Amino acid sequence: MIKAIIFDLDNTLVDFMAMKDAAIEGAALAMIDAGLKMPKKAVKKKIFEVYEEEGIEDQRVFDKFLTKELGTIDYRIHAAGIIGYRRARGAALVLYPHVRLVLMELMKRGIKLAVLSDAPRLQAWLRLCQLNLHHIFDIVITFEDTNKKKPAPEPFRLALQKLQVKPEEAIMVGDWAERDIYGAKLLEMKTIFARYGDRFGTEISGADHEIEDIIQLLDVVDKLSNQE
Repeated sequence: MIKAIIFDLDNTLVDFMAMKDAAIEGAALAMIDAGLKMPKKAVKKKIFEVYEEEGIEDQRVFDKFLTKELGTIDYRIHAAGIIGYRRARGAALVLYPHVRLVLMELMKRGIKLAVLSDAPRLQAWLRLCQLNLHHIFDIVITFEDTNKKKPAPEPFRLALQKLQVKPEEAIMVGDWAERDIYGAKLLEMKTIFARYGDRFGTEISGADHEIEDIIQLLDVVDKLSNQE
């Protein structure tokens, strides 16, 4: 019997990379307007290069970008970039279609819900609160809870422990095969690959099921229940 469903956050519930691209574009335009002498395309490229080196959640990306390109931090440009980023991010942070509908239906069925994310704790909660999802999940596990990233078993074990379910009673839903799917299968959890969020062109996910729209998750849950 399926008692819990654990979701990855970024690119599974939230179109994170679309939001990131829009936010960086907003920052680039704001910095250029404040006096940065670079084409928008070049600014975005350089900022994403910093993310590639430092990680996509790096909180000092504009400091590093400006220091690298200008040799110093012009705080008028720096502040304008931060404000431009925040304004664009707020408008671009959206759920994938049908996410809220599916979560509400699963709650009605009495299925426990969890988020398991490699994102820093504050950043994960900021996204959940902005989308008004912070009251929906029974638990939220982030990087600081174990200091391990998927596919390490510790985050998955902690989620199962806090949900008080066995691995075979839980489904892991995620967009990153090498982390979400592989890590969950190591613990013998059921797995669903969110192909709609795949950013790597994954051909073989290794998941028990694949979905092109999160609403198909309900069909998979029904199928598993009927099999039991």
